[in-house]
Amino acid sequence: MSSLNAVPLTTAGGASWTVRAVDGAVPDQHSALLAAPVAANVPGEVHTDLLAAGLIPDPFDGDNEGRLAWIGETSWSYRTVFDWESDGHAVQELVADGLDTVATVTMNGTELGRTANQHRSYRFDVTGVLVAERNELVIEFAGPVTAARSEVERHGEWPHTNHHPYNALRKMASNFGWDWGPDVATVGIWRPIRIESWTGVRIESVRPLAGLDRDRGVLDTRVALAWADGFTEDATITVEVGGTTTEMTVPAGTAEAGITSTIDSVDRWWPRGHGEQPLYDVAVALRAGTQSDEWSGRVGFRTVRIEVAPDQSGSPFVILVNDKPIYVRGANWIPDDAFVTRLDRTTYEQSIRDAVDARMNLLRVWGGGIYESDDFYDLCSELGILVWQDFLFACAAYSEDASMRGEVEAEARQAVTRLSQHASLAVWNGNNENIWGYVEWGWRVPLAGRAWGQGYYFDLLPAIMAELDPRTPYSPGSPYSFDQFIHPNDERNGTMHIWDVWNQVDYTTYGKYKPRFASEFGFQGPPAWSTLTSVVHDEPLDPYGQQMLVHQKAHEGNLKLQRGLGDHLPLWKTINDWHWITQLNQARAVAYGIEHFRSLFPLNMGAVVWQLNDNWPVISWAAVDGHGIRKPLWFALQRVYADRLLTVQSREDGPVVAAHNDTDSVWSTSVTVSRRSTEAGGEVLAQETFALEVEPRSAVLNSLPASVAASSDPAAEYVEVRADDGSSTYWYFVEDTSLRLLRDAYTALVSVSDDGYDVTVTASALAKDLALFPDRLDPAARVDSCLITLSAGESHTFRVTAASTPDGPLGVPVLRSVNDLVG
Repeated sequence: MSSLNAVPLTTAGGASWTVRAVDGAVPDQHSALLAAPVAANVPGEVHTDLLAAGLIPDPFDGDNEGRLAWIGETSWSYRTVFDWESDGHAVQELVADGLDTVATVTMNGTELGRTANQHRSYRFDVTGVLVAERNELVIEFAGPVTAARSEVERHGEWPHTNHHPYNALRKMASNFGWDWGPDVATVGIWRPIRIESWTGVRIESVRPLAGLDRDRGVLDTRVALAWADGFTEDATITVEVGGTTTEMTVPAGTAEAGITSTIDSVDRWWPRGHGEQPLYDVAVALRAGTQSDEWSGRVGFRTVRIEVAPDQSGSPFVILVNDKPIYVRGANWIPDDAFVTRLDRTTYEQSIRDAVDARMNLLRVWGGGIYESDDFYDLCSELGILVWQDFLFACAAYSEDASMRGEVEAEARQAVTRLSQHASLAVWNGNNENIWGYVEWGWRVPLAGRAWGQGYYFDLLPAIMAELDPRTPYSPGSPYSFDQFIHPNDERNGTMHIWDVWNQVDYTTYGKYKPRFASEFGFQGPPAWSTLTSVVHDEPLDPYGQQMLVHQKAHEGNLKLQRGLGDHLPLWKTINDWHWITQLNQARAVAYGIEHFRSLFPLNMGAVVWQLNDNWPVISWAAVDGHGIRKPLWFALQRVYADRLLTVQSREDGPVVAAHNDTDSVWSTSVTVSRRSTEAGGEVLAQETFALEVEPRSAVLNSLPASVAASSDPAAEYVEVRADDGSSTYWYFVEDTSLRLLRDAYTALVSVSDDGYDVTVTASALAKDLALFPDRLDPAARVDSCLITLSAGESHTFRVTAASTPDGPLGVPVLRSVNDLVG
């Protein structure tokens, strides 16, 4: 057992906290907050405290977001009184794992220090300040919006996106609002806080750097030590891992010790789809005389590197695990709730399962969010999801003056140290879009020669990586071309973000790009109907209604949704049609891009869609909405991220059947391509079969046979591609607005199941993109499939998990298809 004693000061640990407003923009109806404190939860945030006390309405509902903006302009004071009894240790410290953000910390009337960084922890010596029995701890937070403006007034403004100067503070950027997130700039003790007492020496941190030497596991454990003044005992450090125990003695005062353990035979850790995910427990013990301390964690033995050396097509971006190239099928990850203290291991697991079930193998933790909870990285390691971790800089220029640089260095050192144990951590990335922003977004004039962050991305951060975790590859930014003389968002080199699609051009423009690695791209769509209507109450409901637009943060977002329909789908006539059409178009757009990228393999080695998740109920790029409901986009991703993908793609010489085999075994099957009628009976007009043989981790292109590719009536014909192993895809000669479909092309039968009900749909003619939305009947209901296309004579059963069964037959708006839009 450790002789270090920790006394939690959290609500769960028994501490009783209050919060009250100190000064700021408090409205008259809330003026009592300036005098009377309310109960607070620690860890927590002021918004959730006020909500729990019934003093504010739900910030996500209606137009409450704007009505509650005063909270971010107000200073708040958290206070607790606690008893403490000496345990005989010589040193007492207050340890705060996370304070959000600009705070003054006072104990028993003595100021301990000031903080200015949400992304790091703080340790304050309270020896002599802490007294027996009653102690008072007060943490006063400046309003974050006010604090950011004050920094601008003192030091000037650096270019940024969005309306608040979030880049003036080391605080979660998206907490100030984003083009998918609410402006709920909050404060609070957002991670655990405690009193630690110790004598002599303690473990400051552990970096267990796991690697491989052929089949042997090598663990280079770096143990940082903190020593009390005057303590002269030498220390013994023991590391246990994989049945191997390694011990060393270090002289008193040693700041860091390095211990190498070798395990003769280890099972390698792999991302999902490439192998298993064995994890090994690591136990570190410290002894010095009568004093002791300990640390425990888990590691996975693997190597990771990035290949960016120039080739004949430019410069690739290839992630290799254990020297094996990985085709990345991923998504960008944002904080999973606008109020991050409501997240726990269960909520993380639900969302990471969304990635696993969609057949993803990587999540990119975006730079406008946070360094996530260890639960996030633990779960990714267990489930085989690689993590690309941004350092926390996004869409802005950043000061490099001494105070900001000091905070950046402190947070980066802590983050790299904390996350180094996780097998899932595969890439560190310097920033999101800032290098691109400097080159192309008009920053140079307002910067007037001032540093803008390049010193972080090209000097400080890579130096920290080289010192603390040289095993893990580093990229200066995303996008980045890995050459200072090449535009950072060049498709031929490195990583690329594609945002002209969605913002300016039709989604078929994806087909004009040949990105080596697409690390951001996406298209918007609304959340589930039940999610949307839980917070939007416009009467009548309209895409351009006042509350609807509160929940659409993108510039001209709903206009872009409308423009993005192009010739693909008809303009809606009702709000129900708007909801279905825009969700469908979102799914179509992203699937179109990913299928094209995968058809370019191995020129293209990855697609990371924007974005997996939402942090509130909103119209956004997410595949899973703020209530955890999987949108049609999610089901499209599940299809196009399959281990084996069939798709029909356009090439200069005509359409081709592209097959990408992202498995370790040969894909050998027979493929039948048919040109069929869209009308009743689905007559087969032409048909040919060919053998498909695709080697492991490779792709092939087969020309679509001429008899199938040539149509006599494009509006009434389509191409069906089916492999004997069950893989399938479809191709059309015209857009849906010109396609001849029958409204009565299918029937639906509802039957009771053990955990809900089944809906079996049978087609008598082409039924395109069938979708079932059971949340319209019960917000808790979930369906297992979506966007199902049936040829004449085929059936599909939607399996619904729900508490009750529909009373009658299902139709619009619960059961939808393209047929009911254009038929």
